[in-house]
Amino acid sequence: MIRLISAIFLLVAVPVAVEAQEPTRVWRIGFLGAGSSSPGDPRVEALRRGLQELGYAEGRNLVLEFRWAGGHADRLPALAAELAKVKVDAIVTQGTQATDAARRAATSIPVVFAVAGDPVGTGLVTSLARPGGNVTGLTDIAPEIAGKRLELLREVMPDIARIAVLWNPANPSGAPQMKDTAAVARSLGLSVRSLEAGDGSGLEGALATAARDKAQAVIVLSDGALYAQRAQIAKSAAKHRLLCVAWTPEFAVSGCPMAYGANVVELHRRAAVFVDKILKGANPGDLPVEQPTKFELVLNLKTAKALGLTIPPTLLTRADRVIE
Repeated sequence: MIRLISAIFLLVAVPVAVEAQEPTRVWRIGFLGAGSSSPGDPRVEALRRGLQELGYAEGRNLVLEFRWAGGHADRLPALAAELAKVKVDAIVTQGTQATDAARRAATSIPVVFAVAGDPVGTGLVTSLARPGGNVTGLTDIAPEIAGKRLELLREVMPDIARIAVLWNPANPSGAPQMKDTAAVARSLGLSVRSLEAGDGSGLEGALATAARDKAQAVIVLSDGALYAQRAQIAKSAAKHRLLCVAWTPEFAVSGCPMAYGANVVELHRRAAVFVDKILKGANPGDLPVEQPTKFELVLNLKTAKALGLTIPPTLLTRADRVIE
């Protein structure tokens, strides 16, 4: 009788033990960036933090596969193909060009853009509410953003008459941004000079041209390649006595007097929520694209002072961050 009970116990216990020893599912997430990798990148760390908050930890149930184009958009298709080849479960992208490369190279893999401009106008999704296909994510573009940047610029330079706009024509979201900015600027009576630059080789010449045309400020539009060149842009703009206004705080940290735009770091943290939903079975085409709800104003007083500019106290009190 004792032997019979022992045998029954073993039959019951063995499956339980096997079930307890089942390995944890390890998710493999790709990351495709148009820029360059840098230690402690706040955007990447925000994505990591977002994933950790949802229960994903590298070394336990998560592997992150990074691919960086280093500001060379022509490398993105091959890098996206690499991620598809290693069979990642999803791909997180930075920027319109990276997202387009990922969706073309990996048609059966969910793609989440942590940041992209005008996803409908550039063909990444069918609509914001119902993206369709295998792509969804977050955009840093809002309808009022161009007007707000110009409004802030005029607070610093009330007599401004001429501006230049730096953008990347190779980026599908560049032309719509340029069109919106130019339309608002002209409605305010400002003369607009378009500066096209996709890589570092044309930046100095473009900004020198703006200075010769007597532009007083340069607005830098959202683009991964230009983001990778932010230090050079800030230095060259200061050299040519141009007030540089960009879309993300890192430009102000690099030396531009002003940055105003969506909180892109927070967008990367939010991208983890999309990834989590997809890994749990959601269809990316059914997840609405999120538009920014929080915008940041960052001022660099050191550069402003070097340019002989005085930042109004009313603007200082509204700033989210002031670099002195």
